[in-house]
Amino acid sequence: MALATDTDFMTMALTLAERGLGQVAPNPAVGCVIVHDGVVVGRGHTQAGGRPHAETMALAHAGDKARGATAYVTLEPCAHHGKTGPCAEALIAASVIRVVAAVSDPDPRVAGRGFAMLEKAGIEVVEGVGMARALYLNQGFFLKVNEERPLVTLKIASSVDGRTASKSGHSKWITGSGARERGHLLRATHDAIMIGSATAIVDDPTLTCRLPGLEARSPVRIIADGRLRLPLTSKLVRDARKGPVWVLTFPGAEAGRRAAFIDCGAELIDVPVVAETGLMDMKAAMRILAQRGITRLLVEGGARLASSLVRAQLVDRVEWFRSSSIIGGDGYPAIAALGIERVDDAPKLSLTHQLALGSDTLSSYVMRS
Repeated sequence: MALATDTDFMTMALTLAERGLGQVAPNPAVGCVIVHDGVVVGRGHTQAGGRPHAETMALAHAGDKARGATAYVTLEPCAHHGKTGPCAEALIAASVIRVVAAVSDPDPRVAGRGFAMLEKAGIEVVEGVGMARALYLNQGFFLKVNEERPLVTLKIASSVDGRTASKSGHSKWITGSGARERGHLLRATHDAIMIGSATAIVDDPTLTCRLPGLEARSPVRIIADGRLRLPLTSKLVRDARKGPVWVLTFPGAEAGRRAAFIDCGAELIDVPVVAETGLMDMKAAMRILAQRGITRLLVEGGARLASSLVRAQLVDRVEWFRSSSIIGGDGYPAIAALGIERVDDAPKLSLTHQLALGSDTLSSYVMRS
């Protein structure tokens, strides 16, 4: 049997890191594996709420076996004092002799300082193992630090010809149970889920994760409702005290209406209006969400919200669930008008993978830069 390589152990660490997606914001999802003489002696990942860190968990698991070991970490160990001490110091104190990291931390409080601290202590540092997967995994964290916005994933469930409802507005269920379960898994791996006011009014959703055992991983629920049209009797407003509900609205919304939403437990967040269009400034909205710690945002509808985000070049990934049905041109489109004159001007996507879910198909894309 071939001996495990740095890449093999980093793959283990990256798989551990994925467990934290949707749970650790505003922190990154990090995994760590401690290996001594080719044997894994400790493992850990960032816990819910962002603490403890992955390195702390793995070192506690390894105990004295960490001495003389190699630590595989998916992100540069932190070097600053926050709610806990620096992970770089913890690795030094545990007497590891080698640290293999996938990627450096863009946080200016770290940004190479963790590596420098380790090397100063005589620990060998290897960078870049598993970098591509690590960057994809924590793209939301990197975007928050570098661009002050979260990762935006647009989720669409439609007929094969891109319609989300029939001409009468009937939409349940376009896709089958397998696709819907996969959609709930997306909710569990994002910090927040966002819909427009029209979708909230028509569908009256709860926007929770309803996969058995993952109910506690329901994301923050966000409604873009500039004029506070959402009825106070809607499920989202009625259940606002059971889980966070944020309503993005215009600063000039009527005071009595605002007070009613707040009394129900919803939190109102003022977002500027784009003067030329009278629409919500989505770039400003994303900046506000990032400031509130959101690193991964799942957008589930509707067509106008999707269009506004695409036009603002804020969509990073698309998860498109297509049924095997055809609804036709009189149905409701998945994305509203974009005003594109030439095909060459249309936003381009790259297909990353496809998955058959019964008679439905999930196509996963990333937006091309």
